[in-house]
Order: sequence, then structure tokens, then C-alpha cells
Amino acid sequence: MTVSEAAAKERTRFGRVTASVVAAGIAAYALLYVTQPLLPQLAGEWGLDPGAASWSVSVATGALALGVLPAAMVSEVVGRRPVLVTGVVVAAGVGLLIAVAPSYEVLLVLRAVQGLAIAGIPAVAMAYLAEEVGQRGVGAAIGVLIAGNSVGGLVGRLLSGTASDFFGWRGAVLAVGVLGAVCAGVLLVAMPRGGVRRVERSQLGRGMRAALTDRTLLAQYVTAALLMGGFVAVYNAVGFRLAEPPIGLSPAIASLVFLAYAIGGLSSTTAGRLADRYGRKEVLFGTLAVTIVGVGATVSSNVAIVLAGLAVMTAGFFAAHATASGWVGAQAPATARGQASGLYLTAYYLGSSVLGTTGTAAYGNVGWNGLVALDAAWLGLCAVVILVLTAKR
Repeated sequence: MTVSEAAAKERTRFGRVTASVVAAGIAAYALLYVTQPLLPQLAGEWGLDPGAASWSVSVATGALALGVLPAAMVSEVVGRRPVLVTGVVVAAGVGLLIAVAPSYEVLLVLRAVQGLAIAGIPAVAMAYLAEEVGQRGVGAAIGVLIAGNSVGGLVGRLLSGTASDFFGWRGAVLAVGVLGAVCAGVLLVAMPRGGVRRVERSQLGRGMRAALTDRTLLAQYVTAALLMGGFVAVYNAVGFRLAEPPIGLSPAIASLVFLAYAIGGLSSTTAGRLADRYGRKEVLFGTLAVTIVGVGATVSSNVAIVLAGLAVMTAGFFAAHATASGWVGAQAPATARGQASGLYLTAYYLGSSVLGTTGTAAYGNVGWNGLVALDAAWLGLCAVVILVLTAKR
């Protein structure tokens, strides 16, 4: 085989790897947050307040948080592909069942099962890409992965919110379930077999110790929890704010707010490249500042300024997430990469579940400005933790 033929084969393989991971990310994030634009409808059907309705999101993300680390460790032993494929297929299947849930309690149970299935997708994806591209390009590669995740979140929310106007929340959930099934088909066809590094069971304990004792990695886990918790709380509550007087938007129109996710795809890839070039700490501080500015702008009573603030907040969030998760991929030793990414994602989705519900409940009790103040405090604390834990001793 000539050098040019080998290079072409490698490019083809890389393209298949990228396409499969992006398809998995689209499925995961479309399915995970399918109920977020539907919270006002769920609250209306079952007589729930905003905090109780947000459990349809938090139960799934909480289950994901509990499952992501075991999934990451299993993938170290059996390989990445089986864990990733199983997660997408099961999550899509459960997504179709949620559309016929007879009660809110059954819906929550199904969402928990779905969250556990989805856990295998982010747990595998970061470690898999880090192994495929190496440390030299990990920032940009993770940026592409997160861009795909943001596309999934955007498409799923827009599809769900728009379909609910015509077919109700059940039809909306069904539509996103079909999208997940299509992505599962793409994954099965595109993802190459083999090429996945495995470790012996005896190495898992050493890897976990390394992932738990590195101060820089610990800072990224805290960043993940605080950053994601505030982000989810804002998007949980914004549907209620836009639907209530004096704004009074329909679900389909209100769901257009999730178009802000499009800018998240651009900001995450840009931040990944900047972090590789200028340093992760500097870029992370800058992206946190952008996020705070965006959150603060949403206190305006002008709808256009609120939407602009959400766009800025979303750009800052995805850029910060790309920087922090890329830092994990670069910082973790090879024997701890799966465990470190699993711990990062555990913190990320625990933040989504616990702080997301906390922030949504705060909105229900003290209003939008109270939620914004709480979110800004979480982001400020995040910056302090990074400063302290990554300082040279």
C-alpha cells in the first residue's frame, strides 16, 4: 500500500469515526432533552408547578449521571463500540415508548431508563475521540464532538416544540424518538469495528485514583457541575417565562429560542482551537465571563434583548464546556482517560439534574431575576475553584 493510499484510508476511517460519534451525539441530546420545550404542556396536563415538571428532564439527566461512570469503565474492558451502539439503540426504543406513557409517574420511570441508556454515549465518545486523534488535536476534535451534541440539542428541541403545536406533546416525543432511531441506523452502518484501545481490569483502580487525585481534573469536574446546572435551569424556566403574560408565545414560537444552540456549535469548535493555541485556563476564564454577561442580559423586559442574552449565554456555555472537557482529555493519563471523562460527565449531569431543578424551583418561587442571580453566583464560584485548584504550588 502506497503512502497516499494509506493516507486516504486513514481519512476515510476518520470520517466514519466522526460521522458515527456525531450521529450518536445527535441522538443522545435530542432524546435527553426532548421534554424541556414541553414543560408547560406537561405541567398543564398533570397539574404540576415548574419545579415538578422539570423532573421530566432531571430524572433523565440524574440517571445518566449515575450510569456514565460505570459505562465508561465497562467500555475500558469490552470496548467502546458495544457500549455506544447499545446506548443509542435502547435510548431510541425507550423514546418511542415515552410517547404512550399513561401517567406522569410512568413517564418519569421511562425517562430514568432512557437516561441510563444514554449514559453510554457521552461516556464513550470523549475517550474514543481522544484515542483516535491523540493529544495534539484533542481540543479541536472535542470541539467538533460538542458541536454535534449542540446540533442534537437544537434539532430535538425545535422538533419537539414545533410538533407539539400540531400533535400535542405525545406526538412531539414520538417525532424525536423516530429521529433517534434514524441516528441509531447511521451509527450501526458508519462506526468502524476494532481500533478501540482496551485495558486490563487491574488497571481500572489505578486509573480511578489518578482521575480523583489530580487537582486540575478536579477543577474541571466542579466546572462541569456548576456550568451545566445553571445552563439547564435557565432553559428549563425560559419556556414558562415566554409563554406567560405579557409575552404569551405559543409553544412552537417559544421553542425557537433554542435556535441559540446553533451558535453553540460555532463557539465550541472555536474555543477548542483557541485553547490548543493560547492555553485552556485563559480561554476558560474568558468563556465563563461571556456566559455571565449573557445571563445578566436576560433580566431585561425587552424580548429582543432577552433572546440576544440567551444567545450570548449559550455561546459562552458551549465554549466553556468544550474547553473544560478538552482539558480533561489532554490532562488525564492514558490509563485514566475513560475514568476521568466519566467523572467529568457524572459531575456535568449531576449538575444538570440537581442544580437544574434547584434553579427551576427558584424561578417558580422568586422569579426570573432570582434565577439569574443564582446562576451568576454559580458561575462566579466556578471561576474561583478553577483559580485555586489550577494554581501552581
